[in-house]
Amino acid sequence: MDLKKKVTSVFCLTMALTGSLVTGTIVTGVAAKEQKIASAFPYDLPKDKPNRPLSAAVERNYDNYLSPRQEENELYTLFKYTELKGFDYNGGDGTISRRDPSKVIKENGKYYVWYSKRHTQAKPLGLSNAHLATATIPSADWDLADVWYATSKDGFTWQEQGVAVPRPPKPTIGWRSVATPDILKFKGKFYLYYQGFSEPSGLSDNDCPVIMSVADSPNGPWKATNQIVVPNGKKGEWDQNAIHDPHPIVHDGKIYLYYKSDFDRIRGSKDRPQAVRMQGLAIADNPLGPFKKHPLNPVLNSGHETSMFPFQEGLAALVIRDGNERSTIQYARDWVNFEIASVVELMPNAAGFYVPDAFTDTNFGRGVTWGISHFTQPKGWENNHSILTRFDADLSLDVHDPEMKKHNNKYSPETHYKFGLSAKQKKRIAEQNK
Repeated sequence: MDLKKKVTSVFCLTMALTGSLVTGTIVTGVAAKEQKIASAFPYDLPKDKPNRPLSAAVERNYDNYLSPRQEENELYTLFKYTELKGFDYNGGDGTISRRDPSKVIKENGKYYVWYSKRHTQAKPLGLSNAHLATATIPSADWDLADVWYATSKDGFTWQEQGVAVPRPPKPTIGWRSVATPDILKFKGKFYLYYQGFSEPSGLSDNDCPVIMSVADSPNGPWKATNQIVVPNGKKGEWDQNAIHDPHPIVHDGKIYLYYKSDFDRIRGSKDRPQAVRMQGLAIADNPLGPFKKHPLNPVLNSGHETSMFPFQEGLAALVIRDGNERSTIQYARDWVNFEIASVVELMPNAAGFYVPDAFTDTNFGRGVTWGISHFTQPKGWENNHSILTRFDADLSLDVHDPEMKKHNNKYSPETHYKFGLSAKQKKRIAEQNK
C-alpha cells in the first residue's frame, strides 16, 4: 500500500471510531454526541436514567442521587426545630452552656443523651484571650466542661441526671475539660468517647486527644481508662494536631470510629486564623482499640462535626457548615467513599441522631427521623453559651412525610439583612465610588 492510500485508510478508520465527516469537517466529542440525539429530553421526568446521551448535570442527577426528584430522594429533607423543656440556662447569662450532644439511644424504656456542660462563674473570654483564662474562668464555650447526661420519655422534655464523666485531677489527660462525647454499645457494655483538654482552648492548635470511659449501664458508674484511644497523626500529617468529634458505629463486627480534624491553618493575617476541616475513619476490633486509621483518610473533604447513620447497605453523613461540600448529605455504599446525595438547608449543628441500628451491625440501615443538636450564641456574643435543641427530619425508609420533602423555602428580608455589609466593606465601597 502506497503512503497516500495508507493515510486515507487511517483517516477513515479514525472517523469511524471518533466521529463523522460532515461537509469536510471532522466532528468529535460533544458535537458527535449531539448528532446521535434523535429527540428532545422528555417533559415527564424519567424515574430511571434514560438510555440516551445526557449532559453532565443531568447524568449527575441520576448517578449521584437516590432519585432525580427531591421529593422522592430518601436522603433529602427539611429540618424542623423544637425548643426542649427541662434545661435551665441561668437566664442565658453565659454561665451555663450545653452543647455537642451524643447520639441518642434508647435503654430501659427511656431516651438517653450525653453532652458537654459548662457551669462557670463567668462567660468565656474568647480564644484570642485564652492566656487570661483561669481555673474558674473559661477561654471557650467548651472549656472547663464535664460530660453530663439526661433522659426523656418523649424526646421533648428532658430530666438532667447529673455528671457522667467529670474532669480528672491534674495532670491526667482531660484535667482542664472533657467534652464532645459520643456513645457506643458493644457486647452488653457502654463506652463514652470524648475529647480531653489539658490546657485552655486557644493557647495552641487545640490538641485534645480522644479518651474514653466504660460502664455496664447507661447510668454508670463510668470508669475512665485515661488512655488515648486514637492518637494524633505524625508531624506533617493532616491530623497531627487534632482528633475531634469521635463518632463510633458498629459495622462488620468492628468499631468504625469517624472523627474530624482541623488543619492547614492560615497564619500571619490580621483576621482570625482559618482551618480546613475534613473527616477521617479509624477501625478497631475492640472498643478499647487499637484503632487503625483508614489509608484513604480523609474520607470526607468537608464538615464541621461528625454525624452519621447506617442507611441501606452503606453509611449516610451530614456534612455541616465548613468546606466546599458543606450543607450536603452524603452517602458511602462502602462506608468509605462518600458522594453527595442531596443539598439541604438549615442543617443542625453537632447533630446527634437517634439511630436505632447504630450498634446492631445491620446489613441494611433504615435511616433516622430525629435527634438533638445545639445552637451557639443564642443571645449573641455578649452572653456566649450554647443550648440544646431537638430537630426532626425524614431520612428514613420507614417514614413518608411529604412536608419534610418540601423545598424552595423563602426567608424574610429581615433575615437577609442580618447578613449585611460590615463597616469595613461599606468603607471600601465608598472609596470605590469616589
